[in-house]
Amino acid sequence: MGPRSRGSQLYLLHLLAVLAGLVIVVAGPWRTGVIVIGAAFVVGALARVVVPIDHTGMLRVRGKAFDVFWMSTLGVALVVLAVVIPGQPT
Repeated sequence: MGPRSRGSQLYLLHLLAVLAGLVIVVAGPWRTGVIVIGAAFVVGALARVVVPIDHTGMLRVRGKAFDVFWMSTLGVALVVLAVVIPGQPT
């Protein structure tokens, strides 16, 4: 028995993607892990845009504009930071 609404299912997939990114960070290639986490937030923002209001479930935190803004901002910021932080000399 899983979540019934499409938004709740997408939210759980989002959490699994963030968990996968955290596992990748702990395993070593932190840039890849942070990019996975950032991409999960961007995809979550896109899902919030397309999923109808009566099916958002746990995907809905506040209003649609707020949810899309904070998830897309966080996701893009994580991806940009992972790409632009210079590598450490070995």
